[in-house]
Amino acid sequence: MIKIYKKEGDVLTVVPAPQKDCWINIAPPFDMDQLESLADKLNIPFSYIVDCIDQYERSRYEKQEDAKLIVINTPVLNEGVDLEDEATYITIPVGIILIPDMIVTVCSVQNPMMEWFEKNVLKNILPHERSMFVIKIFERNVYYFLHYLREVNKRISQIEKELNYSSRNQELNKLLHLQKALIYFVNDIRANEMVLLKIQRTDFLDLGEDTASKELFQDVIIDNSQALEMASVYSNILGNMMGAFASIISNNLGHVVNRLTAVTIALMLPTLVAGIYGMNVDLPFQHQAHAFTIVVLISILTTIIFVIYFRKKRWL
Repeated sequence: MIKIYKKEGDVLTVVPAPQKDCWINIAPPFDMDQLESLADKLNIPFSYIVDCIDQYERSRYEKQEDAKLIVINTPVLNEGVDLEDEATYITIPVGIILIPDMIVTVCSVQNPMMEWFEKNVLKNILPHERSMFVIKIFERNVYYFLHYLREVNKRISQIEKELNYSSRNQELNKLLHLQKALIYFVNDIRANEMVLLKIQRTDFLDLGEDTASKELFQDVIIDNSQALEMASVYSNILGNMMGAFASIISNNLGHVVNRLTAVTIALMLPTLVAGIYGMNVDLPFQHQAHAFTIVVLISILTTIIFVIYFRKKRWL
């Protein structure tokens, strides 16, 4: 699906064909013939678009003639995006292609960052301000990393409370999925940081003497470093917590087994007494009028003694 946006006055409109100072957003579903035709029309390498559609493309940037490509990874909630990956959150590539008078963005799945751009960013920035447009994409990308990191932290806290009383592996599996997400975050935030630093060092966006854009770009790099630090800290904490929680689950399971064993023994004692007095031999109290009552009282008494003993030993 190809959408072409053009700002006319204060209104953002969708136009049928590429025009000067427009923004072209490519999102699924994809028609490869249509994309190849668009690449020929805009005079950009078709490989740029194909690379951005690849869900496992790494963060990088390159230039070929008048076309510049920047690929960064952005986080998304894994709701059917990658069925083979059990991570709660994954990262996907977003491609930014800069050509004279136009800007093209490509993403392999629908993601909230580009949806936010469609609704908000063009109210304050025009597509012909290409450098600022790209920096705003970087800024929003860091925002979503920080947002999802906070969500991961909340989920870890919720699961931690459940694990204190759990003897199942379900909660531990949830932590494992979050840990995989944090590993993705750490690797891709670090890769994004390297790309941002190289872009800044080589002035790939041609910022020149634009002080405002340079300051905003520097702020984005600082925020990205903070996101990387947060992801690293959460990943290390979660890795240590999982070992502790595995011990907690094992300990909780041990308590359950102890209680079940104690209940089994408590039920066995009356059965033992009843079995002995059910034998067809001479037994004490067999000629007493209240023999049955005496047997029941003996069973209750032995059970009470057992319970008291186990409680003193803290086995029950």
